[in-house]
Amino acid sequence: MDAFCGSRFWDSNISIYTDNPDLTPCFQNTILAWIPSIYLWTALPFYLLYLKRYKRGYIILSMLSRFKTVLGVLLWGVSWADLFYSFHEVLQSRAVPPVYFITPLMVGITVLLATLLIQYERLRGVQSSGVLIIFWFLSVLCAVGPLRSKIMTTATQGQVNDRFRFTTFYIYFALIIIELILSCFKEKPPFFSPVNTDPNPCPELTSGFLSRLTFWWFTSMAILGYKRPLEDKDLWSLNEDDTSKIIVQQLNKEWNREKAERKLKEDVTYMKKSNHVLNHVGNGPEEAEVLIRDKKHSRKPSFLKALLRTFVPYFLIGSFFKLIQDLLSFVNPQLLSVLINFIKSKDAPTWWGFLIAALMFVCAVLQTLVLHQHFQYCFVTGMRLRTGITGMIYRKSLVITNSAKRSSTVGEIVNLMSVDAQRFMDLMTFLNMLWSAPLQIFLALYFLWQTLGPSVLAGVAVMVLLIPFNAAIAMKTRAFQVEQMRHKDSRIKLMNEILSGIKVLKLYAWEPSFSAKVLEIRKNELRVLKKSAYLNSLSTFAWVSAPFLVALTTFAVYVLVDEKNVLDAEKAFVSLSLFNILRFPLNMLPQVISNIAQTSVSLKRIEQFLCHDELDPNCVETKVIAPGYAITVRNGTFSWGKELKPSLKDINLLVPSGSLVAIVGHVGCGKSSLVSALLGEMEKLEGEVAVKGSVAYVPQQAWIQNATLKDNILFGQAPNEQKYQNVLEACALKTDLEVLPGGDQIEIGEKGINLSGGQRQRVSLARAVFSNSDIYLLDDPLSAVDSHVAKHIFDQVIGPDGVLKGKTRILVTHGISFLPQVDHIVVLVDGKVSEMGSYQDLLKQNKAFSEFLRNYALDEDIEEDEPTMEEEEVLLAEDTVSIHTDLADNEPVTNEVRKQFLRQLSVISSEGGEYPNKMSTRRRVCEKKPAEPPLPRKNHNEKLIQAESSETGTVKLSVFWQYMKAVNPVISLVICFLYCCQNAAAIGANVWLSDWTNEPVVNGTQLNTTMRIGVYAALGLLQGTLVLTSSFTLAMGGINAARTLHAGLLENKFHTPQSFYDTTPTGRIINRFSKDIYVIDEVIPPTILMFLGTFFTSLSTMIVIISSTPLFAVVIVPLAILYFFVQRFYVATSRQLKRLESVSRSPIYSHFSETITGASVIRAYGREKSFVDISDLKVDENQKSYYPGIVSNRWLGIRVEFVGNCIVLFAALFAVIGKNSLNAGLVGLSVSYALQVTMSLNWMVRMTSDLETNIVAVERIKEYSETETEAPWIIEDRRPPEDWPSKGELEFVNYSVRYRKGLDLVLQDLNLQVHGGEKIGIVGRTGAGKSSMTLCLFRILEAVKGEIKIDGVKISDIGLHDLRSKLTIIPQDPVLFSGTLRMNLDPFNKYSDEEIWKALELSHLKRFVSSQPSTLDYECSEGGENLSVGQRQLVCLARALLRKTRILVLDEATAAIDLETDDLIQMTIRTQFEDCTVLTIAHRLNTIMDYTRVLVLDKGAIAEFDTPASLIASKGIFYSMAKDAGLAL
Repeated sequence: MDAFCGSRFWDSNISIYTDNPDLTPCFQNTILAWIPSIYLWTALPFYLLYLKRYKRGYIILSMLSRFKTVLGVLLWGVSWADLFYSFHEVLQSRAVPPVYFITPLMVGITVLLATLLIQYERLRGVQSSGVLIIFWFLSVLCAVGPLRSKIMTTATQGQVNDRFRFTTFYIYFALIIIELILSCFKEKPPFFSPVNTDPNPCPELTSGFLSRLTFWWFTSMAILGYKRPLEDKDLWSLNEDDTSKIIVQQLNKEWNREKAERKLKEDVTYMKKSNHVLNHVGNGPEEAEVLIRDKKHSRKPSFLKALLRTFVPYFLIGSFFKLIQDLLSFVNPQLLSVLINFIKSKDAPTWWGFLIAALMFVCAVLQTLVLHQHFQYCFVTGMRLRTGITGMIYRKSLVITNSAKRSSTVGEIVNLMSVDAQRFMDLMTFLNMLWSAPLQIFLALYFLWQTLGPSVLAGVAVMVLLIPFNAAIAMKTRAFQVEQMRHKDSRIKLMNEILSGIKVLKLYAWEPSFSAKVLEIRKNELRVLKKSAYLNSLSTFAWVSAPFLVALTTFAVYVLVDEKNVLDAEKAFVSLSLFNILRFPLNMLPQVISNIAQTSVSLKRIEQFLCHDELDPNCVETKVIAPGYAITVRNGTFSWGKELKPSLKDINLLVPSGSLVAIVGHVGCGKSSLVSALLGEMEKLEGEVAVKGSVAYVPQQAWIQNATLKDNILFGQAPNEQKYQNVLEACALKTDLEVLPGGDQIEIGEKGINLSGGQRQRVSLARAVFSNSDIYLLDDPLSAVDSHVAKHIFDQVIGPDGVLKGKTRILVTHGISFLPQVDHIVVLVDGKVSEMGSYQDLLKQNKAFSEFLRNYALDEDIEEDEPTMEEEEVLLAEDTVSIHTDLADNEPVTNEVRKQFLRQLSVISSEGGEYPNKMSTRRRVCEKKPAEPPLPRKNHNEKLIQAESSETGTVKLSVFWQYMKAVNPVISLVICFLYCCQNAAAIGANVWLSDWTNEPVVNGTQLNTTMRIGVYAALGLLQGTLVLTSSFTLAMGGINAARTLHAGLLENKFHTPQSFYDTTPTGRIINRFSKDIYVIDEVIPPTILMFLGTFFTSLSTMIVIISSTPLFAVVIVPLAILYFFVQRFYVATSRQLKRLESVSRSPIYSHFSETITGASVIRAYGREKSFVDISDLKVDENQKSYYPGIVSNRWLGIRVEFVGNCIVLFAALFAVIGKNSLNAGLVGLSVSYALQVTMSLNWMVRMTSDLETNIVAVERIKEYSETETEAPWIIEDRRPPEDWPSKGELEFVNYSVRYRKGLDLVLQDLNLQVHGGEKIGIVGRTGAGKSSMTLCLFRILEAVKGEIKIDGVKISDIGLHDLRSKLTIIPQDPVLFSGTLRMNLDPFNKYSDEEIWKALELSHLKRFVSSQPSTLDYECSEGGENLSVGQRQLVCLARALLRKTRILVLDEATAAIDLETDDLIQMTIRTQFEDCTVLTIAHRLNTIMDYTRVLVLDKGAIAEFDTPASLIASKGIFYSMAKDAGLAL
C-alpha cells in the first residue's frame, strides 16, 4: 500500500494518540476516496433491476434536472483534470505514485455514472432518488476529512504545496455539496403516468426520499388532526397496490392455481382407486363417494401457499431492514464498553469521548430509521393480507352451497372476516422474529462470552429454563383463548338472534329467560378470562424478572468461580445492556410461536370455509334447451345437502316459453324447494335441469337491502323513469310512496324494518318486474298482501294480461282464485309431482282429486241459477288443495261442513271485486313499524337510521373515571402504589450494582462479594414479587370492570323501548356487544399494564441520569417539550383515525351479513359482480383510515425515538465532560439506562394513545347502557292478582299515542270498551293504526295521553312483565330462536311435557314433531330456517295455546300461509279460545265476519264499531271494504 501511495498508509501517532488527530494523505486518497464509488457500484445492479420494473411515465427535463446534470458533468471534468494533470507530471518526468492515476479515474467514472443515473431515473419517473442522495452524502462525508486536513496543513506550513490538486479539490468539494443539496429536492410528478383522478391522493407516492425515510410527508395530516378532529374527507386515497381490486385479484389467482394443482394430484389418486370400486354391483356410487371423501380429507388445497406466493416478496424487503437493524443494535453496547474504558483511563484525549458519543447517537438514529422502515413493510403486508382474506371470504360466501351455509351461521362467517383476518394482521408485525430472535440471541451470547467467559452459560441456562415456562403459559393461554372464542361466538350469536327478535321477546315477556342465557355464557367467558389473567400475570413476572435473574446468576457465578474475577463497571454494564437486548427476542419467540399457532387455527377455519362445496354453476343448463320450452326438468332429484335426504324426488317438468305455471300444494311439500332447484340453489342428486334466459326471483320472504327504496327496485339497473313509474303503478306501490316520508328516497332500515311485510313483498316484486328478465320465479309473492291488492297485482303484473305477459312465469301460490287463469298447474305432495296439467285437464283426469271437484261443482250448480263461470272455477280450484287436508279423517262432520262454509266465504272474499281506483289499497300495516302517517314534505330525506356518531375530540377524563369506578377506585390507587415500589426496587438493585463495581480491587480480588450478591438478589426478587402482585391486581380489576360494564349494557338493552331498535341497525348494537366488550375484556387491561410499566421506567431513567450527571437537567426541559408536542399531535390524530377506522368497519360486516342472507336473490339476478365491488369499496374505505393510522405510528416512532437518541447523546456527552469527577460505575449506570429509554418513551406514547383510543369502548358502552328505558318490568307494590285478567274486559279512555317523539299521533282520542269473551275484528286502511293498537296494549308504545284498562286495572300502573305475560299474541312474523323446539315454546320451563304435546296437537304440529328423531328437542336453526314459514306460524300458535290467557291478540297471522293452515289456525282459535277476548287485526275480511263486533279505524280514530251485520247495513267504510272484497252486495 505504501508503494502504491508513495507514502505511509497509516500512522497511529498522527491519527489516534494525539489531541489534534489527522489522517495520512495516502489513507485520504485511497480508502476515503473510494468509499462512495464502492457503494454506488455495489448498489447499481440491484437498483437497475428495480428501475426496470418501476414504470411511472417519464419526467420532463426541468431546471433542477439540468442543473444536476451540468454539475455532474463538471464534477467528472474536475476529477479527470486531476488524472490529466498526473499524466502531465509524468511527461515532465516527475515520479507520480499510481494512486494519482487510479483514484481520479475511479471517481470520474463514478460521478459520470451518477450523472447518467440522474437522467435514467428521470426517464423512469423517479421523483427523488435515495440511492443518489446516499451517494452524495457519502461523498461529502468522505471529503470533510481531507478538507480539514488540507486546511490544517496549509495553516501549519503557511503555503500551498500542490496548488493544482488543491484547487480542484476545493471545486470538487463545493460541487458535491451543491449536488447533495439539489438531490434532496424532488422532481415534478411524471408525465404520462396513469392519470390520477383522485381528489385527495396520498402524498407518499410523490414525496422525496428523505421525506419517506422520516415519514415527513405525514406531518400535514398530524397538524390537521391536531387543529380539528379529522373527518372522512381529510383521508388520503389508498395507494393503488393496497386496494382490494389488485390484492384480491392476485390472491384469487394464486388460490385458483393452488386448487387446480391439488385437483390434478387428487384426480390421479382417484383414478387408481376407482376402477375396482365400480366393479361392485350393489352400491357402487356410494362407495366411490366415500373414497373420494377420504382423499379430500387428506389433501385440501393449501391457502397458506396462495398467501405466501402473493405477499412474501413485499414482506421480504421488510425482513432485509430487520436484519440491518439487528446488527446495528449490537454496536451500542460495544461503544458503551469503549466509553467506560475511556472514562477509566485518565490521560486519553478528550476527542475520543466526543467521537464515541457522536457514534452512539448516529448508530441509534440509523437504527431508528431502519426499524421503522421494517415496521412499515410489515404492517402494510398485514393490511394487504386482511384486505385479501376479507375479499376472498366475501367472494366465497356468494357461491357456497346451502348445506355449507348451514354448517356455519352468519355470525361465524362474519367472525372469519373480522377476527381471523385480524389475527393475520397482528401476526405480520412480529413474524420476522422467527429468524431474527435466534440471530439476536446468538450474537448477544457471543459478545457476552467475550466479556464474561464461560459464566455466561449459567445465565443462558436460566433463560433456557424460562423458555419452556413461557411456552407452557402460552400454550395454556391459547387453549383458554380458543375456549373463550367459543363462548364469545355463542354469546354473539345469541345476542344477534335476541336483537333480531327483540320485539317478540318483549311481546312474550321472555327477556329474563334470554338474559339469563346470555349471562350464563358470559359467566363462563369471564371464568376463562380470569384463568388466563392468572397466567398473564405470571408471564409478566417472567418478562420483568428474566433479565434480572439472568444477570444475577451470571454475576454470581462469575465472581464466585474464581477469586481473581473482578466485576468492574465495563463488564457489569456492557453485560446488562446485552442482557436487555436478549430479553426481547427471548420473550417474543414463544409469543410469536403461540401467535403462529393461533393464526394457524384461523388459517384452518378460513381454509375450511374457502374449501366448502360451491354451488355447481352447471347444475342448471342455461345454453341448450328443448326448443319451445323455457324450463325443463327431467327425473330431477334434489336435496338441500349431499348428506340430507332428497326434498324433491323424480321431478319431471316442462314449461313452455311464455307460459304461466302455478305450483300448489300444502305447507312443507317442497314448493319453495322446487323454485330453489330451478335457481340451482339445491344439490342436484340426479336428472337434469335447463333454464333458458335471464331469471328474476321473488323469494317468499322478501330480501330488502339497507338502501333507498328506489335503489332496491332498480337493483343496479340503469334508471329509466318511465319504466320505473309503470312498475310502481303495477306493483301498487304508488299509494305507499305518498304515505312514506321521503317517497322513494326513503332509506329502508336493515331487513326492511320500516316497511310492512306487504310493502317489502311488493318492493321485491317490483325489483323483479323492473329487471325485465325472461323467466320469473315467484315464490308466493301474493300471500303477504291483502286480497284485493293481490288481485290487482295478479291482474296487472303476473296474470295473462299483466305487465309480464309473454314472459315465462312460475308462481308458487296459495291463492286459489287465480288458478283458472294460469296455463298449467303443478300439484306437489311430499316432494313429488302428484299431478300436473291445465285447469281443465286436472278436472278431466278422473282421479280422486277431480272427483271431489266435480261433485262439489254439481252441488253448486243446483243451488245457483246461473253461476258465473269464474266463480264456479274458483270454488273448484279452491278444493284442489283442501283434499290433502289432514283433518278430513278425524274431525266431526259438523266441523267439516262449517269449514266448507268458511272456505266458500274465504274464496269469495279473496276473489274480491275489481280493483277500486280510489285510494283503498288496503294493505297490512307493518308489524315491525307501521307506515308512518304522511309527514310534511320538508324533511324529505329524514333518515331513519342515524349515522353512527363517532365521538370527536379528547376523551373526557370522566370516561377514565367511569372505568376506574368499574374497576374500584381503591384498587386503582393500590395498583399505582405497587408500580412505584417495584421501580424503586429496580433502581435500588442497579445502583447497588454500580456501587459494587466501584469497590476497590485489593490483591487482584474484591472483598465481601457474598454480601454484595445477597443484597443484589434480595432487591431483584422484591421487584419480581411486586410485579407479580401488581399485574395480578390489575387483571382482577379489569375483569371486575368487564363484568359490571357488560351486565349494565345487557340490562339496559333488554329494557330499551322498541323505538330504539327501529332506528338503530342491529349491527351497531352487536358491535357494542362484540368489539367493544372484547376491548374491555382483553385490550384495556394489558394496555394499562404496559402504560404504567413504561411510564415508571421512563421516570426512573430520568431520575438515574440526573442523579449521576446533574447537568442533564438542563436538556430535559427542551426534550420534554418536544416529546410533549409530538405526543399531543400524534394522540389527537391517531385517536381520530382509529375512531374513523372503527366506524368504517361496521358497514363491511353489515353489508356482508346482508349479502349472506340475500345470496340466492343476488345470484338469481346475476349481481354477484357488483356486490363484490360494493364490498371491496367498503373494505377500501376502511383501509383508507387504517393506513394513515399505521403511518402515524411510524411518524411518531421516529420522532420520539429521536428524543430518546438525544437522551443517549447527552448522557454520554455529559459523562465525557464531567469525566474527571465521575467514576466508571455511575457512567455505566446512566448510559445503560439511557440506552433503554428509547423503547419506553416510544411505547409510552403508543400506550397513551391506545388507552385513549380503546377507552372509547367504555364510552360507547356507557352510551348504550344509558339510553332511556321502558317502564320497570315488575312493580312490587302494584302487582296485579294472580288470576288477572279473569274477565278479559278492555277499555280505552281518551287514548292517544305516537311512535317516537317528533312524529304525528297514530291514534287519537280512542274511546272504546270490549267485554270479556268478545271477539273483535280490527280493520282499516294502511296507516290507520291497526297494529299500533296491539302495540299499545302491550305498552310497546306508551300513551301520550289517556289510558287503557284491563279488567279495571290501568295497565300503565303495573309492571310491563306483569302486563305482557298476562296477554297472548300471535305476531305477524313468526320468529323462532335457535335452540330446541321446547325452548322456543317454553323458555322458562313452566309447562310439563303433556301440556306441550297437547299444545302441539292442537296446533297441528304433533305429526311433524313426533316424526322427528329428537321430538321436542328438535333443534331449530337460526331464525327457524329449517321449518317452513307455515310451520313457524304454527309454532307461534302453539306458544299462544300454552300461555292461554284471557286476552288473545292475533296480528294478521294469516300472512304467508296457504288457506289450509289458515283454516287450521282460525279453527283452533275458535275452539280453544272460545271464552277469551280475541282481537284480530284482519287481513281477509271473511275471517272476522262472524265476530261479535268489528272496529273500523281510520286515520288513527274510531270510524265505526258495531256488529258486522249492522255495519254492512249502515253502508259505511266497512261496507265499502266488504263490497271490495265481494262479501256484501
